[in-house]
Amino acid sequence: MKDNVTEEHLYLAFSHRYRDSIFPLHTSISLFLLSYCDCKLFKVFLVPTGEDVGDQCVTKNLAGDLEVHLISRCQLPVVVQSCSLPAVVVKDDRFCRAGLSVVLRHIIQKTFEADPSKKDVLELLGFKKTCLKACAEVSQWTRLCEISIPLAVERFLTASPEHCQAIPPDILLFERKLGEPVRVHNDDKIRRQKLQQQEAGTKATVTVLGKEATKESKTGEVHENPPSSLELSVAFSKLLAQEAPDAISREAPHIRRTKTSDLPVLEHVFAEGLYFTVADLVLLPCIHQFLVSSKKQGKNLVNLPLISSWYRRVQEVPGVKKAAGKCNMELLQLPELMSAPEEQLQESSSVPDELEEDNEDSHFIGGPRPTMTKLMENGIEAKFSPHPCPSWTLDWTSLPSAVSPGEGKMSRDRALRKQQQLNNLVAAVTKLAKPGDVIVDFCSGGGHVGIVLAYMMPSCQVVLIENKELSLIRAKDRSDELGLNNIWFIQANLDYFNGTFNIGVALHACGVATDMVIEHCLRARAAFVISPCCYGFIQNTVKFKYPRSHQFKEILSYKEHMILCRFADQTAVQLPPERRLIGKQCMGLVDLDRAWAAEEHNYSVQVISMEPESCSPKNNMFVGIP
Repeated sequence: MKDNVTEEHLYLAFSHRYRDSIFPLHTSISLFLLSYCDCKLFKVFLVPTGEDVGDQCVTKNLAGDLEVHLISRCQLPVVVQSCSLPAVVVKDDRFCRAGLSVVLRHIIQKTFEADPSKKDVLELLGFKKTCLKACAEVSQWTRLCEISIPLAVERFLTASPEHCQAIPPDILLFERKLGEPVRVHNDDKIRRQKLQQQEAGTKATVTVLGKEATKESKTGEVHENPPSSLELSVAFSKLLAQEAPDAISREAPHIRRTKTSDLPVLEHVFAEGLYFTVADLVLLPCIHQFLVSSKKQGKNLVNLPLISSWYRRVQEVPGVKKAAGKCNMELLQLPELMSAPEEQLQESSSVPDELEEDNEDSHFIGGPRPTMTKLMENGIEAKFSPHPCPSWTLDWTSLPSAVSPGEGKMSRDRALRKQQQLNNLVAAVTKLAKPGDVIVDFCSGGGHVGIVLAYMMPSCQVVLIENKELSLIRAKDRSDELGLNNIWFIQANLDYFNGTFNIGVALHACGVATDMVIEHCLRARAAFVISPCCYGFIQNTVKFKYPRSHQFKEILSYKEHMILCRFADQTAVQLPPERRLIGKQCMGLVDLDRAWAAEEHNYSVQVISMEPESCSPKNNMFVGIP
């Protein structure tokens, strides 16, 4: 165990206690993970969302031996006050991590750094350490685990009996996902082993929990009933750090020759597939509360056989029952459920359209000309406003090296183009900003925009928001080198930032991220300077539908708008000039739609081409003023 670990403060919202959980559920989930990891590296604070919360409700049996303190919202560090909880900040620092997935992943990483023997804790991050890494705005799975299911369960618990629906749609969606085939790294080998077992008529009698059917784990918990399938054998052998089982013997020649498409599919053992991850620890407190409430109401869980099996299986994972005991969670012993008749399942398990993934055909045939012609016939063409200061440039040679984008470890040519891009954004922001303004650099990456703005405008407060931890740490290192004290760093998805600000900035916000930044600025009535990117990644999401503006919606279908987006990405320098010109026109049309949508909220928006246009194939820039 390492001793020189900097103390960090973990802030959790607290609304009320209900049965054996603390609400909101994000707080129960965070405390459950701390208990599972046996992590005491954080000083934990509960932040009441209401008034008149006494200390006694916090000090009594909250999470075993975990010490928890009460703090009011106004006592939070200023950077944390701009974020939704949970949030973690290094004491007296300006670097904040906010949002459930970001905070949980950070707890896991810090636990392992402090004690590298806890390899099982690091395994919670999954293959390539990507579990719940994709932000909820673009990943349906992260959204389901982090937002939809916790909210659905909270609503289910607070609904009056007459308004309490049988099973929330998001729970049904989880049940359905547990029934989907599993894809894992190297699954071809496991599927061939499964085929060999099936042909041999065996049921994977490999004893994974030791030589006997009952064995005590390292946490002192007793596990009965060894796995009865190859998937369970593989999953539990990894959990107990044993060799993965060979199916029967070496694969037969005809098994090796079997086409991948003819192999049997793998079934779910845990939420993400074969392996136990942080997603299971997020979902367990939520599903537990749902099951306890359903049982008290006498509801039949026959429509949730897979969730019931998953719930029982998670309890067999070493450390889970011990963590549940610390958090006063009395886990249920559910009977094995048989699936309901097909008709009954269909009646009760319909998932609303908004929860379905968008299955519209994304493989479009044909070019953009018919769509562009259709717009032209309605008087709509790409139009660009003149650049307000085309020759404005920073004197890069006189600036400290840490201000230059070259410090972000890029080639000389790329650094020059990045400087030209920054000239455009900084020029626009300089015209808009006044002393005391808060400027937010959304999707800040390594801080190229934010660091220049903080250095050039010491009277303004600059906030960098970025989901990728390493990029933000790199930005903070550069800021520390410059001695900047007017800059904050927030590792979070955009939805977890709720602070007030005056100007929003984003350089090459990818796909839907541009629309998310615009929405944040509209909500804050802030000006914005944004350069979009990755038009080909634009697609309908839970929050955003395309086209964006009334004018475009009246003329184009979603599919026609997507054709413009796909061709807007075809502006690379190696393409023929006429192809790049069409790409630029498509970019202009997509951004015109966005500009008009913002103008529906009483904004004045200009779409401008950066100078020189060669600074980037994605050289459009919005300037919006409320």
